[in-house]
Amino acid sequence: MQAYVPIIALAALAAGFAVFSIVAGALSGPKRYNRAKLESYECGIEPTPQAVGGGRFPVKYYLTAMLFIIFDIEIIFLYPWAVRFDSLGVFGLVEMVLFILTVFVAYAYVWRRGGLEWD
Repeated sequence: MQAYVPIIALAALAAGFAVFSIVAGALSGPKRYNRAKLESYECGIEPTPQAVGGGRFPVKYYLTAMLFIIFDIEIIFLYPWAVRFDSLGVFGLVEMVLFILTVFVAYAYVWRRGGLEWD
């Protein structure tokens, strides 16, 4: 149990910082509400009325989100490799080159198909 004390302390510190940040922002931030701030989102685009059952979103929004998640998760796999790089030797280098090559091929495929266009 003693080995978990630093992890528990770090989790408590992180939770305390999160709660403190939210409370401090709510108490000290300006309270200037207007029509634009109360809209569903404030990106400069005027919202359009939606159908009663909720509108249909273009599939492109979901594809972009999935691509972001996939490439983000693939990048996370680089961190353990970077930490243990010295002890992995040539095997680790070859495996990571193959992994990065696979990620690059997927990225090039998505780019070629127009999945990264923001039209």
